[in-house]
Amino acid sequence: MTDAAGDDDSDDGEHYFTADPTAPFRRVPVSTNVWGHWLELTTGSGVFAQGRLDVGTGVLLREAAPPEQARSVLDLGCGYGVIGLAIAVAVPGCRVTAVDVNRRALVLANENAAQLGVADRFTGCLPEDVPGDASYDQIWSNPPIRIGKDALHELLLRWLPRLEPEGTATMVVGKNLGADSLARWLAERGYPTERLASAKGFRVLHTRREA
Repeated sequence: MTDAAGDDDSDDGEHYFTADPTAPFRRVPVSTNVWGHWLELTTGSGVFAQGRLDVGTGVLLREAAPPEQARSVLDLGCGYGVIGLAIAVAVPGCRVTAVDVNRRALVLANENAAQLGVADRFTGCLPEDVPGDASYDQIWSNPPIRIGKDALHELLLRWLPRLEPEGTATMVVGKNLGADSLARWLAERGYPTERLASAKGFRVLHTRREA
């Protein structure tokens, strides 16, 4: 797997959580090996991690095993789709819903799904387009920490209740961006959280929804 260092914003001076980036739309290819599968993907301007696999996502996919028993997965804050697409490719029986507020990211994620031949099991969409009764075995995420603590907490409390009983969430968060305090906060709200791994300044957190 290849990865490269980078900050938490897009490469065009706009936040990756901007709904409609104004930067000219440039497509940039990236290739990465995840769980033994080569993924040929397209990234783009105005989208998080243009032209690269960011370090945090690289840590997440290297330190966590593919969810082989999962049948429904949510990729929360999907960007150009690498996490959810890696899961869809590695776990043929799994359906992936990938959500993001950045419309350009969703265009890329769905294009990448078609290119990889998993468009029948991968759907990139806006959060408001997810059916209200949808639930998931697992949530995977490199969450948008830069939206601020309150907004992040609101985001997680919106989606974690959609986990099936005993469902889990696997997330990567920078240690210096509050990974340990986030783990404590989640536990206090009924989502026991443990550190699965720690590498390159990131924590991989494993969160469980109690029955």
